[in-house]
Amino acid sequence: MPATDATAKAARRAVRELLRVAPVTGHVAQRFVDAGHELYLVGGSVRDALLGRLGEDLDFATDARPEQILALVAPLGPTWTTGIAFGTVGVQVQAAGDAHRCEITTYREDSYRADSRKPDVSYGDTIEGDLSRRDFAVNAMAIQLPLDVARPVVDPYGGLDDLGARILRTPVAPERSFDDDPLRMLRAARFAAQLAFDVEAATRAAIVDMAPRLEIVSAERVRDELTKLVLGAHPRRGLEVLVDTGLADHCLPELSRLADTVDEHGRHKDVYAHTLTVLDQAIALEEDGPDLVLRLAALLHDIGKPDTKKVHKDGKVSFHHHEVRGAKLARERLTALRFPKDVVDDVTQLVALHLRFHGYSQGEWTDAAVRRYVRDAGPLLDRLHNLTRSDCTTRNVGKAKALAAAYDALERRIGELAAQEDLQRLRPALDGNEIMAELGLRPGPKVGEAYRHLLHLRIEQGPMSHEEALEELRHWAEENLPTGED
Repeated sequence: MPATDATAKAARRAVRELLRVAPVTGHVAQRFVDAGHELYLVGGSVRDALLGRLGEDLDFATDARPEQILALVAPLGPTWTTGIAFGTVGVQVQAAGDAHRCEITTYREDSYRADSRKPDVSYGDTIEGDLSRRDFAVNAMAIQLPLDVARPVVDPYGGLDDLGARILRTPVAPERSFDDDPLRMLRAARFAAQLAFDVEAATRAAIVDMAPRLEIVSAERVRDELTKLVLGAHPRRGLEVLVDTGLADHCLPELSRLADTVDEHGRHKDVYAHTLTVLDQAIALEEDGPDLVLRLAALLHDIGKPDTKKVHKDGKVSFHHHEVRGAKLARERLTALRFPKDVVDDVTQLVALHLRFHGYSQGEWTDAAVRRYVRDAGPLLDRLHNLTRSDCTTRNVGKAKALAAAYDALERRIGELAAQEDLQRLRPALDGNEIMAELGLRPGPKVGEAYRHLLHLRIEQGPMSHEEALEELRHWAEENLPTGED
């Protein structure tokens, strides 16, 4: 489609989106205009309007100073001032039954120190100057309010053309932009994942040269961008930007290392390519929207392979116990990136368990083995099902069907056992208090040992009555508790 046609379509989409939110934007804008100030819709809000995907969060820029902004918007709804030191005031505006989070920022002309991405804020006087500090040209457009459909988009840096070409390009020289704020390089990868855009050649070259600058960015900010990337509609595209430009070396080096590790079956150019395929397949199995834990597990499931790679005399390659090493590396990386503990724990457990099924595919499991599989997966069982199925990327159609059939059989076994007993709550018939009462023990290690013994029997033998559990406990005590121990 020619750029002019794409631009015209984008303009029509924007008009529809802006008319939809006009009850909000018009209400806010009128207060600023009546007070003698300018107000523009800016940044991602304009980009998303042009793409036909404008959400409930709206960004504005104005020549009013922060204290003036706060006074103007206070009557409109609840306000927040967490960003007021950087010129931003927020207000929640209710219109047509919808709540819109509006953030209004004074025109800025920031300057940066070489050792920090936090700007020294100074206020500007023009919308064009404010737009020049934005990360990419597609985010450096504005629409003056109140809305006038005949008034063109303010686009001093060619963002409309970039939007039509679906490329990411900085509004100023990329070296200057990324030197000011290295996080913008990571945002390029994130937008590639969210919008399916390509990074323009000169911008990409600057990222390659300046990737080490990412080191000055806090782990929390890197984590936030990686999370948005992984949860994007096209995470593969963003991950490829990370690896191809060298950014991954400074935020997710385990991913870069996979590109140098050929898998043991020669099915893929490298384990990195396999990993991206597993991620794509895991996403296809999601039923309730993007799943951060599943996607991170798919991305990290094989990161233990580089450290466990062994080339045998016959030329074959193996990666024995790579799931154990991978789980350790996943925990270290996600912890370093300050992911929440529950996310770290869940992803680590999925990485550790992702090979367990292959023991089933090579022979029938006992009921005890199925119980252990369910118990070890716990609440992650559905995710483990999806990860394990996604990990089959063989091009051998027969082998793929055999693996799928084997996993179908395992799920049936789980369902059959679950119908007979509560697999999700595998526990012995006696709890710790009952064990102490029966054996006359005080709280301590021996109580835990007895409990684990009964749990082992529960898994190996199936459900046990209260009396049967007491009998087994007495047998255990005869062998493990010295006479008179309490």
